[in-house]
Amino acid sequence: MLVIGKAEYEDIRCHGEERYPHECCGVLLGAISGNRKIVSRVVRCTNTRGQAARTRYNIDPRELIDIQRQAREHGESILGFYHSHPDAPPHWSRTDLDQAYWPDCSYIIVSVLAGNASEMTSFVLEGADADRRFLTELLEVVEHDRRERSAIIDYNQ
Repeated sequence: MLVIGKAEYEDIRCHGEERYPHECCGVLLGAISGNRKIVSRVVRCTNTRGQAARTRYNIDPRELIDIQRQAREHGESILGFYHSHPDAPPHWSRTDLDQAYWPDCSYIIVSVLAGNASEMTSFVLEGADADRRFLTELLEVVEHDRRERSAIIDYNQ
């Protein structure tokens, strides 16, 4: 189960709307408690796909290394990733699966229809190599005090 605060949930939706008609992308940081992955921060990333950003996303490996380093400094782990599907449903594609390399991580997809974020779903990557697969993951959105929330890092500024 992936647990995310309402503010972080809305941050992902807004990022999708801001980047429309291109795919947005980012990283989910937090901690694991039992069978729950609890998101404490959303990190917006730059989609390096250029012209193909309408239907694909990529996070620069150097940016990802910086995010990992900052996460460790805050006692956090990378729990997963998110991206948007402009004018498409929030279901994983074959390309999404082919480019997913982090086993046991969550992969959130937000649908952005005509510039407005709509449904959001989460999948967890299981298996390795040719046996990789996405399984639907319960996404729980919770209310919490914004004062407890860490700052959002935005690499797009």
